[in-house]
Amino acid sequence: MIESFRRGDWLTQARLIFYPRLLLVGFALAVAFLFVTSDGRMDIAGRPLGTDFSQVWAAGTFVLEGRPEKPFDNPAHFERERQLFGDKTQFYGWHYPPYFLAIAAVFALFPYALALILWQLGTLPLYLATVDAILRGLAPRGPVIVAALAFPAVFVNLGHGHNGFLTAGLLAGGLILLPKRSLIAGVLLGLLAYKPQFGLMLPVALLAGGYWRSIAAAAATVAAMTGATLLAFGDKTWLAFFDSLTFARQVVLEQGNTGWEKLQSAFAAVRMLGGSIPLAYAVQSAVTLVVALCLACLWHGRADLRLKSAALMAATLLTTPYCLDYDMMVLGPAIAFALAHGIEGGFAPYEKSVLALTWAMPLIARTVAGLTLLPFGFLTISLFFSTIIWRAAQDGAALPRPSPAGSAASLSPTEPRTGS
Repeated sequence: MIESFRRGDWLTQARLIFYPRLLLVGFALAVAFLFVTSDGRMDIAGRPLGTDFSQVWAAGTFVLEGRPEKPFDNPAHFERERQLFGDKTQFYGWHYPPYFLAIAAVFALFPYALALILWQLGTLPLYLATVDAILRGLAPRGPVIVAALAFPAVFVNLGHGHNGFLTAGLLAGGLILLPKRSLIAGVLLGLLAYKPQFGLMLPVALLAGGYWRSIAAAAATVAAMTGATLLAFGDKTWLAFFDSLTFARQVVLEQGNTGWEKLQSAFAAVRMLGGSIPLAYAVQSAVTLVVALCLACLWHGRADLRLKSAALMAATLLTTPYCLDYDMMVLGPAIAFALAHGIEGGFAPYEKSVLALTWAMPLIARTVAGLTLLPFGFLTISLFFSTIIWRAAQDGAALPRPSPAGSAASLSPTEPRTGS
């Protein structure tokens, strides 16, 4: 059995076809049940459909009223949610930078259920398109799309009405375009500023890889977005956002108001196991430092860009203390990057099994953590990241380039061109 896991022989073609289809049917039935048994806003359990999307819709109503600073006023935001979803609804806080208010305002123009459907169906194709692009010509398109749709994080994201499809699409899309469309890649990566906790490792990777044009494009995109929101919403909205960060840090993160089993970070693992806040920050800082050093070496070296991209996407999750299970949507394209590299160059021992475990993990990460206090999600993401780094080292690919001015013609299509 161990040898089967080492070689990945247990992942037969029949299993790779049957289990994604089975999960997809189950997820589709569950989502349909939620909608059919709802009243258009509240599900059968008395929660807003798409739970967290309720905060987006509520915030959007404030913007349409000309009060874009109000979503950052927690009592006012909670009162608005109670007006829209009933007195028994729980509080869903608004913690996004003002960039996201423009999107919230657009969806607040529609009835709630329709807005939720448009939001999810409008962003899901972005995620699917990146997975399809990564594996195009390497695997049959039909099974690829089915596996991408059946990725358990898709269901988690749908259940929460969250932005995981958009985050995965922007990050993976930027990495796909990095070698040949560096400016557009930078714009896509800059748009991720709406979720700033996932941007910590982007400068590390791009600087180490010498993607100066992409860095400039990303910086210009963030500057343009900031200027636009200042003009549209005023500086009062930005000041309200900064004032709200203390509540987000102390209550949502440090006190675990979200629920430790939902968080998939080193910080949350320490707190879930009873560790103090200073210890949790120390462990998270150590993890972030190690991941950043590994990522910098990988991106400065000769590794296939698909391995670099997979590692970067995993690193975005490992280096933030606030990573929830729906954020693991970014692992979908990350797995696709690693799979594409393995199909072309062969798989290392246990690599197939690690990829399969990472794919399945979002289905049970929250449950395992809640029942056993085992940070299964964080451990699996760490294993995936370590496997990518190890694979690059096995290939002899993570060594520094001999010359930053090396000939672009000598590089493979998946390697960066210095100064791109």
